[in-house]
Amino acid sequence: MERHLSLTFSRVATAAAAAVAIALVSLAARAPAAAQTQPQEIKVGIVAFLSGAAASPFGIPARNGAEILLEGLDKGSVPAPYEKKGFGGIKIVPVYMDEAAGPDPITAYRRLASSVDFVIGYISSEHCLSIAPAAEQQQKLTVFFDCGTPRIFEDNSYNYVFRTTATAAVDNIAAARYVFSLYPNIKTVSGINQNYAWGQDSWKEFSAAITSLDSKVKIGSAQFPAIFAGSYSSQISALLSADPDVIHSSFWGGDAEGLLIQGAPLGLFTRSHVVLTAGEPILHRQGIASLMPSGVVLGARGPHGPLAPESKLDDWFSRTYEDRYNNTPAYPSYHMAQAILGLKAAFEKAQTVNHTEHPTNAQIISAFEHLSFTTPSGTITMALGKGHQAVEPAAYGVTKVENGKVTLVDVKHYPVECVNPPAGMKADQWIAQHFPGAKNCPK
Repeated sequence: MERHLSLTFSRVATAAAAAVAIALVSLAARAPAAAQTQPQEIKVGIVAFLSGAAASPFGIPARNGAEILLEGLDKGSVPAPYEKKGFGGIKIVPVYMDEAAGPDPITAYRRLASSVDFVIGYISSEHCLSIAPAAEQQQKLTVFFDCGTPRIFEDNSYNYVFRTTATAAVDNIAAARYVFSLYPNIKTVSGINQNYAWGQDSWKEFSAAITSLDSKVKIGSAQFPAIFAGSYSSQISALLSADPDVIHSSFWGGDAEGLLIQGAPLGLFTRSHVVLTAGEPILHRQGIASLMPSGVVLGARGPHGPLAPESKLDDWFSRTYEDRYNNTPAYPSYHMAQAILGLKAAFEKAQTVNHTEHPTNAQIISAFEHLSFTTPSGTITMALGKGHQAVEPAAYGVTKVENGKVTLVDVKHYPVECVNPPAGMKADQWIAQHFPGAKNCPK
């Protein structure tokens, strides 16, 4: 019996050894083939308005910013710290999609997401609110480059979604501080904002910030035309009748241009102090910029365009853009650059930390969370939303028209710690509590 067991064990051991040997040979044979299947390029979906009212003043500059930056990265011509070609040495292939294409942005997103490695996009806050859950379902790493509603990460928590620009709350808190620094005796404030998430949030935050800074200010007429309505005659009439000291508007793209074209001849921009929190792209629009009067408070949703800090990276970005398109980059171009460079920095950090040329999505996400990275607009830090939402400074100036040229004067920069709510606190709560912890705010 013992001899029988010994023989049986010997035969089993021999068979097992043979099986292991065969498996090792098989693995060795497959190893080169597996290496050959590693991707030699990275496909990045780029989404912006390429048609419709928002295309020319907004979506096209964003796409142009992506085009020159991605080309520069693949050539290795972008200044430090982005000399390494592509994403970690891997070629980037952009796949552009029109945000205005089709009636269903979620279906369009899913189609794009299924054919690319990452998605960067979305200008409309409404689109971002609907795309974020879809990105989680698709498990596709998606970077929002522009949409500003705070609701994305204040009301929800996402794993695959990041936003590399600040929320609209920052724009409006800084605008309120800036208005008071210029016009400390204002008594009445009215607004005209688009009737969807972006416009509603912007007006709520600005009017709340104004009254938080001075409870004596009265909030007057609030106009909410439909986005891309085109005609604002009734709303302009209502604002002229209200005759407020300050008029706030977060209009952007074609709507901002339409408000200027229709309102300027009627005195809207001279009878009241008008604040255009997203109006900076108008300065880059030949013909329309000439309609801009002096004295308009103008923002660029951060330190972008003429409000950007001086750096070699910004010099390269601005010069390359101007050489290609015979125009200077507006803030949508800068926002796009932030998203691309943020994703590149996260990808390459994941390569380094994990000692791999091809990091997994989980590794890139981990590297992206709480990341600080350099952009043409300065340093961006992913500080809110559990490391998925960026904080950045804000800046404002006042238009001055001289010899037919519009420039920004009386520029003030508001550091991160002055205009961004602390982690774990919603913007409206921070405003209502009179900005606890805010510091280094310019007077």
